[in-house]
Amino acid sequence: MRGKDPGFTRRRITSSYFSSIISISLVLFMVGLTGLLLLNARTLSDYVKESLNISVILKENTREVDIRRLQKNLDASDWVKSTKYVSKEEAAADLQEELGEDFLNFLGYNPLLATIDVYLYAAYANPDSISFIESSLMEYSDVKEVYYHESLVFLINENIRKISISILIFSLFLFVAALTLINNTIRLTIYSKRFIINTMQLVGATRSFIRKPFLKRSAYHGIVAALLANIFIGGIVYIIQNEYPQVMKLQDLKELIFLSVVIILFGIVLNYFSTFFAVSKYLRMEEDDLFY
Repeated sequence: MRGKDPGFTRRRITSSYFSSIISISLVLFMVGLTGLLLLNARTLSDYVKESLNISVILKENTREVDIRRLQKNLDASDWVKSTKYVSKEEAAADLQEELGEDFLNFLGYNPLLATIDVYLYAAYANPDSISFIESSLMEYSDVKEVYYHESLVFLINENIRKISISILIFSLFLFVAALTLINNTIRLTIYSKRFIINTMQLVGATRSFIRKPFLKRSAYHGIVAALLANIFIGGIVYIIQNEYPQVMKLQDLKELIFLSVVIILFGIVLNYFSTFFAVSKYLRMEEDDLFY
């Protein structure tokens, strides 16, 4: 009976290792994407909240110097991120562009008032804080009215809360699924080598000696799979930064490095312990049970 071709056996083992690494890297990639989403959920939430503005409508005869003084006072407030002064003329030009017709000629005068658009920090962009801020703004003598989309503020805050809970639940589910998938992948790889483990035991090798090459290879595979996952995630980050730079900013580099390190550690630790328990299972197994 002819023995198996060594080249064929080597290719088969290499293919098995390659499949294992790709499978684990894809799982780590999904885990990394979820981590990326969690890290940027706050940034995206803050961006949406800070896009909301409060329009401070000024009285008709307010002097320019008083407007500038008021704007400077607002800019100095802890809850204000930025302000923008919109004169009567600018407001009319914006409305005229929006309507597509010259309403000033029709009316004969400009009915609009000058405003200061106030953009809040995300921490203050909620219904309770804005209600308090509105009361504070109305204390200024030059302020006629304060306007903001109350229903929109409530809706955004409520949706962000719901989305945050959903992301946490999904992340937990994906984490458990990742543990299961990587563990099963490694178990299948070790299963194909159960007879080698048994043979090593029969010739007197100790359990620690048998485990050692499997654990070293498993840790190496975890590093390679994690690096592949990080490359894929890096590609996703690059695309998002080019298409939506306001969502993911370059100053998040520390968070991305932290995520990459976590993925590498996760790949190594999970591979190591899954291999340890899988090999231990076959070390305790009787020879007759290896055929089942």
